[in-house]
Amino acid sequence: MTGSEVSPSFRLVYVPGVMPDKWVRVWNERLPDVPLTLTQVPVQAAQGLLLDGDADAGLVRLPVDRTVLSAIPLYTEQTVVVVPKDHLVTAADAVSPEDLADDIVLHPLDDVLAWESLPGRPALERPATTADAIELVAAGIGVLVVPLSLARLHHRKDLTHRPLEGAPESSVALSWPEAATTDRVEDFIGIVRGRTVNSTRGRKQQPAPAKKPGPAARRQQQPVGRGRRGGTGGTAKNPRRGRPRRGS
Repeated sequence: MTGSEVSPSFRLVYVPGVMPDKWVRVWNERLPDVPLTLTQVPVQAAQGLLLDGDADAGLVRLPVDRTVLSAIPLYTEQTVVVVPKDHLVTAADAVSPEDLADDIVLHPLDDVLAWESLPGRPALERPATTADAIELVAAGIGVLVVPLSLARLHHRKDLTHRPLEGAPESSVALSWPEAATTDRVEDFIGIVRGRTVNSTRGRKQQPAPAKKPGPAARRQQQPVGRGRRGGTGGTAKNPRRGRPRRGS
């Protein structure tokens, strides 16, 4: 689909933890005749859906394959450690990886943090999902390090979290297939970037109609005419010149 083609709807996918509500609300206000289909998908599935044409754009976690996908970074999340409410680290305002040296740090298969070396002690098995890992934390099996939005998404009354300093962070971006930058995608880009409804950035603008010249310009454009008596428009001759003087 080229940028000049307009889809009757807009399909947006988003990954867990991302809250697109404010952008969807603006879309519905500005484009009420264009339905927006919103679908939450696993982190690992988002890029495939975009490349297969099953979605127009996605709110995804970086990195993405920039050879085929365009991406606009939106924000970077704080990383936190999720622990039981009676855990020792709850006495501190922030935690370092060294503070988790004696803990089993769970590492779910859908982890979104790019660890070079996971802190603490590894579990015997990796939980399949972040939701499964949260259940293990509640059971006292270990602790879990996630972006803040995922800690809030899986909030439980018996768990809490603390900022983890010196840990990898996760960034959220708006992404879409590079070969399918449609007008609808441009509309959504404008919304997430806070452009006004009258902004034309990203769209091909129509050339402005040529303005008619004003009265002053028209006078300047008129050709120089001849004098009333066939002259060239120069200074008129003195009519008294050449007459004989009286008394001569």
